[in-house]
Amino acid sequence: MTEHMADTTHKDKDIELILINIAGEDHPGVTASLTSILAKYDAMILDIGQADIHHNLSLGILFKTTGDVSGDILKDLLFRAYELNVKIRFSPVTLDDYQRWVDRQGKNRWIITILGRRLTARHIALVSEEIARQGLNIDGIQRLTGRMPLCDTELEKSKSCVEFSVRGNPNDYHELQRRFLQISADEEFDISLQQDTIFRRSRRLICFDMDSTLIETEVIDELAMRAGVGDKVKAITERAMRGEIDFTESFKERVALLEGLDESVMKDIAENLPLTEGCERTMQVLKRVGYKIAILSGGFTYFGNYLKQKLGIDYVYANELEIVDGKLTGRYVGDVVDGRRKAELLKLIAQVENVNIAQTIAVGDGANDLPMLATAGLGIAFHAKPKVKREAGQSLSTIGLDGVLYFLGFKDSFI
Repeated sequence: MTEHMADTTHKDKDIELILINIAGEDHPGVTASLTSILAKYDAMILDIGQADIHHNLSLGILFKTTGDVSGDILKDLLFRAYELNVKIRFSPVTLDDYQRWVDRQGKNRWIITILGRRLTARHIALVSEEIARQGLNIDGIQRLTGRMPLCDTELEKSKSCVEFSVRGNPNDYHELQRRFLQISADEEFDISLQQDTIFRRSRRLICFDMDSTLIETEVIDELAMRAGVGDKVKAITERAMRGEIDFTESFKERVALLEGLDESVMKDIAENLPLTEGCERTMQVLKRVGYKIAILSGGFTYFGNYLKQKLGIDYVYANELEIVDGKLTGRYVGDVVDGRRKAELLKLIAQVENVNIAQTIAVGDGANDLPMLATAGLGIAFHAKPKVKREAGQSLSTIGLDGVLYFLGFKDSFI
């Protein structure tokens, strides 16, 4: 038994862990050429990572070998790196260091997404400092958007997004969320913090509010202007969106003011609805990857159904205006789709589609969207009031609706 233990100890001492870092101009075949040398000596690759930044390669490989062949491996790698015109650096890794690295892999992983019209070094520094302050470690950083604009004239419709993959447990999760919200408000860019779970990678259902989310208007305000009561209805709408008055009561008051409006006005408004920036792109991508899409709106089914046909949406739940002899009566049919009802409908659609609630997303701008945002696996406040941002957890305020795609991890090269 003593002899066996001595033999095992000898074998452990013979193990060598070596980290190689390769840097230089990227061109096809670099990774294949270097890993073929490791394969020749039956080295075991324990970790590997590669990035390409403006045609410059950064490749890291951690491998296990034995002392009797490690010298030959390093010699062959040096010669091959010279032939490939790349720089190579070797670092020994102790078994204790390796074990500490393995232990870290069991910790939670988080995805931090930052986006805006333009991201600066200051933005990245502020986020990185908060990550470090919370005792988290950055495993990887990748850019999700395409070409960055070089001049201010290109900023109006530009998008810039960077995603951090972070490991560890925050010292104070709520404080981290609070700090991100404050930085986002002060610096005018968006920050999303999500735990990287299996559900994040397998979302299947997304529910949108309609007014001021899918479209850049409140339809009831448009109807009110045609009815000559625009100022009265708009004031009630704004108070409801801020959560200052009960949504259902405000809805009744606003609809009553529409009495006598001709039905033909609705068709004209529907055909001229201003879609939110990025709306069509968002729908195209989500449909392409198999999402079910729903409109859950405190607005009206007439306009929701118009968008359903135009954008290929699967479900529409909204309010039905009563029409008699081609005129609006100032009443509605059925129950009001308020905040509570939106949350119920989200859960109902998830059941029908056999989707776990953690795989759902909700996007909305008003206080009446908060129950839906809280119910979904991922709730996003879109260009929302401060109160809604604070309670929603995730918010998107600096770019169009297609910012939702970056929160889901999509890259411009894919979409």
